[in-house]
Amino acid sequence: MFTSYLKKHYRRFGPGLLLLAVLLLNVTGAVRLPLIERLENWTYDLRLNLIRPAAIDQRIVIVDLDEKSLAEEGRWPWSRAKLARLVNQLFDRYQAAVVGFDVVFAEKDESSGLPLLEQLGTGLLQTDAAFQATLTTLRSELDYDLVLAQSFRDRPVVLGYYFTNYQAAQIRASGALPAPVFAEGAFRQTATSFVSMTGYGANLPELQAAAATAGHFTPQTDPDGICRRIPTLIEYQGGYYESLALAMVRTLLWNSPLTAGIPEQAGGIRRLEWLELADLKIPVDEQACALVPYRGPAGSFPYLSASDVLHGRVPAEELTGAIVLIGTTAPGLMDHRATPVSAVYPGVEIHANMIAGILDQAIWHRPAWVLAAELVTLVFSGLLLTLALPLLGPLNSILLAITTMAGVVGTASFAWQHHLVLPLASVLLLTVVLFVWNVTYGFLVETRAKRRITGLFGQYIPPALVDEMSKSPEAFTTEGTSREMTVLFSDVRDFTSISEGLDPKELSLLMNEYMTPMTRVIHGQRGTIDKYIGDAIMAFWGAPLNDPEHARHAVLAALDMQGTLARLRPQFMARGWPEIKIGIGLNSGVMQVGNMGSEFRMAYTVLGDAVNLGARLEGITKEYGVGIIISETTRAAVPDLVCRELDRVRVKGRALPVSIYEPLGPADALSPQLREEVNIFSELLTHYRTMAWETAEKLLGRLQESTPDSGLYRVYRERIAYFRANPPEAGWDGVFRFKTK
Repeated sequence: MFTSYLKKHYRRFGPGLLLLAVLLLNVTGAVRLPLIERLENWTYDLRLNLIRPAAIDQRIVIVDLDEKSLAEEGRWPWSRAKLARLVNQLFDRYQAAVVGFDVVFAEKDESSGLPLLEQLGTGLLQTDAAFQATLTTLRSELDYDLVLAQSFRDRPVVLGYYFTNYQAAQIRASGALPAPVFAEGAFRQTATSFVSMTGYGANLPELQAAAATAGHFTPQTDPDGICRRIPTLIEYQGGYYESLALAMVRTLLWNSPLTAGIPEQAGGIRRLEWLELADLKIPVDEQACALVPYRGPAGSFPYLSASDVLHGRVPAEELTGAIVLIGTTAPGLMDHRATPVSAVYPGVEIHANMIAGILDQAIWHRPAWVLAAELVTLVFSGLLLTLALPLLGPLNSILLAITTMAGVVGTASFAWQHHLVLPLASVLLLTVVLFVWNVTYGFLVETRAKRRITGLFGQYIPPALVDEMSKSPEAFTTEGTSREMTVLFSDVRDFTSISEGLDPKELSLLMNEYMTPMTRVIHGQRGTIDKYIGDAIMAFWGAPLNDPEHARHAVLAALDMQGTLARLRPQFMARGWPEIKIGIGLNSGVMQVGNMGSEFRMAYTVLGDAVNLGARLEGITKEYGVGIIISETTRAAVPDLVCRELDRVRVKGRALPVSIYEPLGPADALSPQLREEVNIFSELLTHYRTMAWETAEKLLGRLQESTPDSGLYRVYRERIAYFRANPPEAGWDGVFRFKTK
């Protein structure tokens, strides 16, 4: 069964399996799909913005070189003496815990005029003792770099610097770097691909020597220009240098040593997975970068104007014990980045987010096992959707796709709460593409199948069956075949008289008003219209769609046709049309069905002796005064319906006798009087066939008392009278022979 399913739908599997293979290659790194990378970044950014803390983190304060400060203190760069006063204020007045600079002091500050005085002291005023004495006294005050360095000394001050990546011929290095946190060769036996740089811009040696340490503020920008990560370590000439945020946390923790977490992985691969500082773990990726745990848009940390701090206008409690970052948001100083939370974001606040994430142990990461999890999820989801979607209808396909995506998104959301980043893009893309492909393919194939089925059978069968058949169009053909079926013939009685009493337009309108509801009833019971023959209808059940209950559906259709006509008669009479009565004959048996005719015209129809018997049964309905007659084979197929045996007859053109019945409906739908009539008539037939004429006649009298106008009872009274006068031959079998159609 599974093999036949694969053969039937193999065309639908190909694109899905191909996409699955491409996505698996992308995950393993064999191929690179920028689209997947962009989608993954988008899902990461979405999670970051939807699930984030709302409160402002008061532990980390940004002293902002903002427009207000520049307006009050003058344009940047300020003199180092003024910055020294700012540092002194932060430590002496406000008792800051640690101060970090998101600026670089790469050049000497000569704004005091000291170089000019030195020049005069070695030139024109070389012999002026008073000038030389004054210069000696002022030298320490006018050397602003020394003043700033002295404000750093023995204080937890962390300077910032940056790395650059120049070509070999353009290598540029200025200022003094701090000591690397890991020496050359520390990660030689690992598979980590560190961010490597060839140049840097750092602080003056005297400033670096006076500060506690320094950290780089070099961002790692993704291909879309968004800053999502910061390299915790950057490799330069064999040494490994820490980021500004990491250096500030280390300084805050009394210069705690930094250790590397390099667990042994499957296959003997060793890769840096985390950095450890005291009891804090900082998870990193394959490039030793850490994801920035953005708390929200700019303003997630307190901002204080540098001029307010400088002049002591800030309440002490806002800075006491705080981690302070000195940076700028002034537009002209160009320290803004594009981030997942904002297209324009202060660079200094990126470091604040990273510091908070390290302290709170809230940095998201992707462990090495996430790759294996993504591969397993892709394979499972891909095979499930590829094999299941062709079996499902549109609604169930939507439910399966939504369930798959909800499961993946729900798992990723749960993992996010535990600071794990599970990939979403590949599985979501696979699910959407497979769903769209299968729905589109199914629609196109189903539409084509419907057109084919409609072309073959649309004029015969109801639309509901066309929809059902279009699911397996290859199972249906118009070629001739034999099968067990039920045929129905109906005919309007005295149609000639009716047609003579109406003009052609009225007659046509009458037939349309009659044929339409009759056809609707047949279609409602899954019947196939064979043809309209004037006022007659020929229909059958069991083809082209196989119907195990063809006899039952046909009998119910016949009963409904009579009931529908009874409801139509008052409407017809109100329009001045004559009363219409119909006779219906049904027979079940083996018939030949298919396209039959000539090269000029073909019709999908049924032929055979069983069909002819159905037509004969319709013809004798008027002989018995009943609306419906079914054969014994049809009767045997509907044991749940009450049927009154009418007679045993030989119709014209058929040698074998057949029992005929009038279907009355379900037992619970019949009145007690009608059920009693059925029982009495059955007893009457028994006496009739044994030629007990007197007993049969008494029973008939009882029946005619309740239904004096019954044509059926009148037929049997006439027969009994005839046989009393003309007794049947010896061995009479009770079968009545019809000599006409």
